[in-house]
Amino acid sequence: MHWLESSRRSFLKQLGAAGALALSASGSSADALSTGAAQASPSASDEKQADTRAQRMAWWHQAKFGMFIHWGLYSVIGQHEWAMEVEGVPIPQYELLAKNFKPRPNAARDWARLAKRAGQKYMVMTTKHHEGFCHWDTKLTDYCAPKQGPGRDLVREFVDAAREEGLRVGFYYSLMDWHHPDGARCKTDEAARKRFVEYTHGLIRELMTNYGKIDVLWYDVDWPLTPEQWESERMNQMVFELQPDIIVNNRNGLEGDFSTPEQEIRAAASGRAWETCMTLNDSWGFNRYDDAWKTPKTIVDNLATCARGGGNYLLNIGPMPDGSIPPESVTVLEAVGKWLDTNGTSIYGTDRGNFSWNTNANYTRRGNTLYIHQHFWPGHTPAAEWLSFYQPEAVIAIGGLKPKALSAKLLKTGQPIKFTQDEFRLRLTGLPVQAPDQPATVIAVECDGEPVIDHEANRPLWPRYKVGIS
Repeated sequence: MHWLESSRRSFLKQLGAAGALALSASGSSADALSTGAAQASPSASDEKQADTRAQRMAWWHQAKFGMFIHWGLYSVIGQHEWAMEVEGVPIPQYELLAKNFKPRPNAARDWARLAKRAGQKYMVMTTKHHEGFCHWDTKLTDYCAPKQGPGRDLVREFVDAAREEGLRVGFYYSLMDWHHPDGARCKTDEAARKRFVEYTHGLIRELMTNYGKIDVLWYDVDWPLTPEQWESERMNQMVFELQPDIIVNNRNGLEGDFSTPEQEIRAAASGRAWETCMTLNDSWGFNRYDDAWKTPKTIVDNLATCARGGGNYLLNIGPMPDGSIPPESVTVLEAVGKWLDTNGTSIYGTDRGNFSWNTNANYTRRGNTLYIHQHFWPGHTPAAEWLSFYQPEAVIAIGGLKPKALSAKLLKTGQPIKFTQDEFRLRLTGLPVQAPDQPATVIAVECDGEPVIDHEANRPLWPRYKVGIS
């Protein structure tokens, strides 16, 4: 069995076959474990919150792009956030990390400033990961930042830093807890379950009480209990009583306000909000040997893919033990932010679209405006080089565009683009041979209706000119 996979989803699938481990699978499906029972039907709590959902989530639908921060004791080991479980570290030995976890003051200011430069609109920080260490000043355990190595409230520093940069504030909270004595025992011991559930609710109450207005509560892994055993209805009721404008995800077993596909882009059904969370390399927490960094082109394309499906993109950084951001993360995010400075209109506040695939481009839309994200620029048209009057130019053709195009322009410069259109395709001509922008050039096409691209619909309509007909 391969135990080095760093995604929660793959690891939890492995848990299902690992009966000999101290943390055995709960009998739920792997998907339910990783997504917080995404198949759960709406509960009474969900239905009550549906009345205010549109108002509470309006900012989130506009934002599209957020920063995830995985930071904890595991950063001291530097082998990603599942190190305690993967390496079978005994709890007393792992607890020594808490004494040696001594981040520099206000490292979160650098995170927030980077998020702003990257064009991200909100931040979600791990207040408590599976290792059970609390980053805030809790009265419920000594296993927390103010009473261990840091000597101060790291959640407070995060909240203050995000607010200083005008960013929305989100708290990640892992229900699963490898450190608490009842964290696994609660599965089979009712007294332990009651103790652990009250401990969990108490920690969440502190987070919802001590830091002013919080915008997102991002639950994670509900192993080993069912929503009923977690008393998730009561949990969410408490959260909304304390934070009426908050939005919550679906990983405490209830439907919540939005779904959370992980390490893949998978749009929810139309009308359901969703957010893909993804790493910049292959690890969530700091992993000094993980060099599988995504390129700015990949990040921009993923962001467009999320936007075209009506979803958000929550992109992770894993700070080092002192809170510093790996330089590779900075380089990639700054490149993405520079691109968004001139192309953000094609991402922020866009609408879900109905578009066929394209190997060379991606699409987003806002109302009747189609944004063509050309990430592989076509260059010149060699077929015309033999003509004496030939002037090098690039041509882009989009098959299957349904409404009529009214105008087209380069988003970066505002330069108008010539085009022709027939029943089969839109043809953009006179484009420069070199791509005007990197890592993708965006062309805005105004249409006389909602842009829909269905190139497969062309197939039965193409004239075949009697090819193959005797």
